Amino acid sequence: MKDCEIFSNLRVPCGSEIVVRADGRKFSKLSTKLKLEKPYDRDFTKLLCEVCSDFFNEFSPKFIYTFSDEINILLSDIPFNGRIEKLNSVFASFISGSFMKNLIKYENFFKVLEEDDLKPVSFDSRIIPVSDKGAVEYFKNRQNEAWRNCLNGYSYWKLRENYDKVRAVEILNKKKSNELHNLLFENGLNINDVPAWQRRGIGFYKTKIEVNGYNPLKNTNVRSNRFRLEIDYKLPLINKEFFNNKFILSSDNK
Repeated sequence: MKDCEIFSNLRVPCGSEIVVRADGRKFSKLSTKLKLEKPYDRDFTKLLCEVCSDFFNEFSPKFIYTFSDEINILLSDIPFNGRIEKLNSVFASFISGSFMKNLIKYENFFKVLEEDDLKPVSFDSRIIPVSDKGAVEYFKNRQNEAWRNCLNGYSYWKLRENYDKVRAVEILNKKKSNELHNLLFENGLNINDVPAWQRRGIGFYKTKIEVNGYNPLKNTNVRSNRFRLEIDYKLPLINKEFFNNKFILSSDNK
């Protein structure tokens, strides 16, 4: 029967790094059900950060970048012999399970869901092979998308203070970025003043720290290096310099 499995031997191209991109399924409906604050809900963002932390601690990737309901992961090593089928199924199920595990810790979310109304939450997963240069371009692209989401989201919800949904969409239709800037400014909001994590997303990577220790054999105090997970709510613009300086660590540094 193993011969009947479809694509069971499809693997990541030899020598390629990969990005795993996970997206929440039907999260627009979920956001309505959870009564999320618009355009950004801090508790929901914290929840996604807990999911990213769970993934980082389990699989030790190089970098995770998240915004909205999207999680992008650059792996250090590729598990499961690079089998696409296995990567997609395990990662999507792990992220979905982590989301549900952490969701129940937020009483303000959980109390609005009646017991028979709480349906399983799922994420889809896709594998994107990239080169070193391609990885930089990929994350620059996703950060640009986070910025567009931020600008469009604030513009829409500012308009909804005075207009219904249909009219707000009509006003926003085909407006360019500078026009949205002006629209928000005229309504009392400078988009550059909103929190950096809303404009640029949130990053997860390892940083090196020095810790104090004690050597009982030599009866001396010693200092050693350790690596800890950094959750960066104030990401700079993602570029090659960021990749080189922030988190590209060898597998020996896990």
